[in-house]
Order: sequence, then C-alpha cells, then structure tokens
Amino acid sequence: MQYNSLGESNLKVSEICLGTMTFGQQNTIEEAHQQLDYALDRGINFIDAAEMYPVPPRAETHGVTETYIGEWLKYQQRDKVIVATKVIGAGRRFKWVREGVNKVDRNSVQQAIDDSLKRLQTDYVDLYQIHWPDRYVPQFGQTIFDPKQERETVPIAEQLEVFADLIKAGKIRYLGLSNETPWGITTFSYLAQQLGLPKVVSIQNAYNLLNRVFDSALAEASYRENVGLLAYSPLAFGFLSGKYLQGDPGTTRITLFEQFGQRYLKPRVKEAVAAYAEVAKRHNLSPTALALAFVRSRWFVSSTIIGATTLDQLRENIDSIKVDLTPDILKDIEEVYTQYPNPAP
Repeated sequence: MQYNSLGESNLKVSEICLGTMTFGQQNTIEEAHQQLDYALDRGINFIDAAEMYPVPPRAETHGVTETYIGEWLKYQQRDKVIVATKVIGAGRRFKWVREGVNKVDRNSVQQAIDDSLKRLQTDYVDLYQIHWPDRYVPQFGQTIFDPKQERETVPIAEQLEVFADLIKAGKIRYLGLSNETPWGITTFSYLAQQLGLPKVVSIQNAYNLLNRVFDSALAEASYRENVGLLAYSPLAFGFLSGKYLQGDPGTTRITLFEQFGQRYLKPRVKEAVAAYAEVAKRHNLSPTALALAFVRSRWFVSSTIIGATTLDQLRENIDSIKVDLTPDILKDIEEVYTQYPNPAP
C-alpha cells in the first residue's frame, strides 16, 4: 500500500480509501466492522463517511453510518486512522436534517460537526468536506449550467470563516470539497489566500472509465491549486465490474433502489462497459482490476474510494493495488475512450 500527501496538508493517505455509504443500509454493524478491520489490516488508513449516509438517504437511517464507524473507532488508536466525513449542502432538502435548514452557514455547520463527532465518538475529524456546493451547480449526472436556477447562497468567504473557527477549536484538521467545479476550487483557494483562511486540500468527485470529466478543467484547477482528488465511484456503481452485462447481477444498489445511479443507465454505457471488459480479458485482468488500477494510475488522484457489501468484493478491490497498467493496456483504454467518451458524466 502506498501513501500519498493530500494537497498541502500533512495527511498521508493510503492510495485506497474505504468508502462506507452502505453501512447501515446494505451492511449490518457486524459486517461494517469486519470491513473496517480487514481494510486496516491491509494497510488502509483512510475512511470516508458523511452525515447523510447510508444511501439512499432516509430519515430512519440518517447518521447510522457514522454511528457504526464510531462504535469501531473508539477501540482504535485514533492517530493511526484518518477519518473524513461531510456536511450536506443546500439545494437537496432533507427535512429530517436540521429541520431542512441545510445551508453551509455557521449554525448549520457547527451543529453538523458536533453531531458527527458524537456519532463517530471522537474529538476531531481529520478531513471535513462540503458534500456539495452551497450555491447552485449542475450535479449528480447533470451537465448543463442553467442561470435560471441560481439561488441565495452563503458567500464562500463566510463558509471559510466557519471552518477556520472549527480548525481553531480542534474539531477538524483540514477542509475539503466534494462534487465541485473548477470555479469552486479556484475561488475557495483564492479567497483563502487573500483572507488568511484555511485552504482546501482535497476535492471528492466521481471519476471512472465512464466519467472522465475531471481530466480537463478540473485537473488543471487541481494541479494549479494543489488540491488532490479523492475519486469516488471508481467502478461506476459496479457497472465496470461487468456484473450487469449478463443475466441477473443479484442484489445491488441499482436493483434495490429505484431511480438510483441514473447517470449509469444512459445510452452507450453498456457498450462502453463491454468494450472495457474486453480490454481486461485481452490482458488477463478482471474488469474490476482494470477499472480500479486505471483510476489509481492518474496523476491527480490522491486516493481511490472503494465500497463493498461483502468481504470478497472488498478483497478484490484492495488487491487491485497489485496491478500496474502497461503502456499497451493504457493505449487500449484510450482507444475505447475515443469511441465512447464520457457516456456517464
């Protein structure tokens, strides 16, 4: 397992991060703790959660993921585990979270971090992320910016001031973004520098063989501002494992939850997945290993966030670190990408 510096922080995160969005919905607390123990034993020191997990978000399960992690974390050597979680942003109203007041303002953020710390049974979070922007932006499969959807928003400078106070209070160590845009990265970074406030160190966005939007303007912003990518959905909700190509894939998030993962149900996704599966077969790799090794190989990726519902899946995902893609494999991947560019942005 390799460990990478995360932006301008002093965090050294494992190249694989354990995502936990299934804890409390598809995984019991016993299964969650088995995954955490196994990941830690394999060298993973980085765990990613969110106040709204598990998904899909429901009032009945709100915060359960953090609670499961907290019941495990209290028995760990705290400084050996890097814990990340997220505060939800405005735009998607969850009435059961702070009575639907989900702005990234002082009152909401302070309550959110206090609630998360209580559930996680820890005094601090290593990386606290804004789950999605407070302002309007296209997100979760949307690709077109519509000025008519503009809404009142908390100024970014004010958001930074809140997080600065949380850092001073010792409740969080570093700030990260999620589901952000190039404008967001550069504006957060510029204002932090101008106002002497904490700089964001990471961005958590979707990135996989079916969605390489990050390759362009986001990659430039990431490079110039030294903001590392925490790549989520590297298997595209499991589609890149190839399990949806033939027959019944079994019990999955897509089959369990209607309207979930719509971006991966778009035209040409199946064709692209089949083409990447053929590349994997040609080079004696599993589709899963090919997809995860590709994400891990990108220069802007600080850590690849994996998620699993079984230990066998988790083992296969972590074992992908043994795979290094050769120039021939990368060439074949690019040929498929040229034919099927970003079918699931």
